[in-house]
Amino acid sequence: MRINFGLATLLFTLTCLQSNLRAAPLAESFLIQGKLTDGAQALELHLADQPKDDEARFGLGVIQFFLTFEHLGTSLYKHGLRTEDSLRNIPEEIRQVFPQNRSPEELSYQQLRDIVQTFKDDLQRAEKTLSAVRNPDVNLPLHVGQIKVDLTGQGKPVDAAFLLSNNPRAKTEDVNQFVINFDRGDVDWLAGYCNFACAWTEVLLAVEGQQIFECTAHLFFEKVQTPHQFLMVGNRDLNSVRNFNRPLISDIIAFLHLWRFTVKEPERMQAALSHLEEMQFHAKSMWTFYQAETDDEREWIPNPKQTGVMQVKVSEEMLATWLKLLDETELILQGEKLVPFWRGTMDEQGVNFRKIFTEPTNLDPFLWWQGSAATPYLEEGPITDLASPEMLRNINETFGRTNFFRMAFWFN
Repeated sequence: MRINFGLATLLFTLTCLQSNLRAAPLAESFLIQGKLTDGAQALELHLADQPKDDEARFGLGVIQFFLTFEHLGTSLYKHGLRTEDSLRNIPEEIRQVFPQNRSPEELSYQQLRDIVQTFKDDLQRAEKTLSAVRNPDVNLPLHVGQIKVDLTGQGKPVDAAFLLSNNPRAKTEDVNQFVINFDRGDVDWLAGYCNFACAWTEVLLAVEGQQIFECTAHLFFEKVQTPHQFLMVGNRDLNSVRNFNRPLISDIIAFLHLWRFTVKEPERMQAALSHLEEMQFHAKSMWTFYQAETDDEREWIPNPKQTGVMQVKVSEEMLATWLKLLDETELILQGEKLVPFWRGTMDEQGVNFRKIFTEPTNLDPFLWWQGSAATPYLEEGPITDLASPEMLRNINETFGRTNFFRMAFWFN
């Protein structure tokens, strides 16, 4: 009897230990301590020994994603991003976790390109890891309010808890207990965002921006390598425009004037398109997994039968409308449907969005606003339903006029 009781106790203890290990995955301890580099190395070694452990692979992808912003923040801090002297309108919570470096290193145009390149490479590394997750039942429960990130490279990781709520004074105990049970659909959700960011870094790297850097980077960084050293003399606080700061006003005019970019590396535009297509793939894949779920366990994005940790209801109508939007976006990326053009009289004339990336010309936002930059890409053909009055009315009725973009950002 005693032996049976002891055996039962042992089995119960082992079950509890197994449950605790599942509730606290390997990645979480490193995320909570803010030791992301150590975590990435540990998980890579773990996966080398146990390559089928998709929970660990998911955790590695999450750590690599946060490392992306550690590396970016460290570089921006090193070169004196002016979060206090120039960018005073950014939220106070962000300025507190990302102070301005008072002893920065000089930043050159090539160094800025290197920073963007590293950001892209880091994102691609995370996306590659996430895309290798195959287990449809993978779960990664995380106390997201306790995650720490070293944004300045000073060995002082800060809580990412301010991202959880618009209220920075949310109760600490509530934040600490905030757990999200990330699942297979969320793997695609995060991979999709990695591709979205990669696409626009490729666009930034595709164009030649040395002149705009040399003429206006002093507005955003404390010390920049420029032949116009006089630009760094005087008050560079963007808020001083209201006091008719003539040099600053002229700098802002120059910044706007120089928004005409030569595409120096057109192959990067094609790479950007590929990332957008991958983003589209993940955006559809995630909903395939979300719709197959039958549980309701602290979901990040719920299906219409679930509640979700954000307590935001996703209706059948919302999902159907969103999937229709994804279908139309895919047709636009493939060049099978055109984006409506606002000038002229031809109802069947539109912009072939795909050709902007496959046959790039100079990028000039002001000429796009005027319309003449669209001329090489104008075609006759079917216009996307995204612009139809029926679709716009459906979006408004389903999501609400002011709610759609917030939901779209959440849905990916």
